[in-house]
Order: sequence, then C-alpha cells, then structure tokens
Amino acid sequence: MEEAKRSGISRYVVAAVITKNSEVLLLRRPESDFMGGIYELPSGKVEEGESLGDALHREVEEETGLRTKKIGRHLGHFDYESKGGEMTRQFNFAVEVGETMKIELSEHEQYLWCGEDDLNNHPVTSGVRRVLLSFWNTTS
Repeated sequence: MEEAKRSGISRYVVAAVITKNSEVLLLRRPESDFMGGIYELPSGKVEEGESLGDALHREVEEETGLRTKKIGRHLGHFDYESKGGEMTRQFNFAVEVGETMKIELSEHEQYLWCGEDDLNNHPVTSGVRRVLLSFWNTTS
C-alpha cells in the first residue's frame, strides 16, 4: 500500500480468486449498479486501519457467505477509477475457503464458476481478465 500512497492512490480494494475444480468464482453486479452486468471477483473496500488480510476475510464472507480458510499468494494489482471518481488500487489474492461451498449473495444478482476457456463469454474488466489469465497460467 505504501507504493500506492506514493502514487497518489488512497482508496484500496481487496479481491479473492476462489477456485473449485480449476474454475474461478465470479459475481455479477446488478444492472442498476455502477458497472452493472459486469462479472467481478468477490471484492471490497479496505476500511481505515484494516489490514489487507482482515479486509479480505470480511469481504469474502459479506459478499458470498463463504469463510476463508487460507489467503494464498498475491496475484498482483490494478488501478481503476471508482464510481465516486477516486483512483483505486485493487489487490488480488488466491484464497481457499472452507469445505462448505454454499454461496449466499448479498450485493450481486448472480454468480458463476468460470473456467479459462469460458472467460471470453462473460463481461469482465481488463484488470480482472489479466489477473485471471495470469492465475491460470501459473497454476496449469
């Protein structure tokens, strides 16, 4: 986060790459929302004084009902402009969740498990696309 601060970025988001049988969990934003209809990783804002790990645990549970078991490797970051016009840095991590794979959405209208061959069939941002392609490249 220090490098982001030096770049003038003060808003941070964490995102989880959660897998099942080499497919990744993607959540679809409601059509009426900012960037409506886009699929994204389970993600959310890091609160003041919160560590990236604590934010990741909280956001995964809030958005999916899943509990993180282990935060794995950092998968890189990308920057974007938020709905409010703030430059935001999204930090992406591989995440393992507990055995229960029952997903309970709170902020999204649907979810899907997406494999590498299916990624082009779903609208995602260029940042999420880069993270996922890099992830699949290093795990296959």
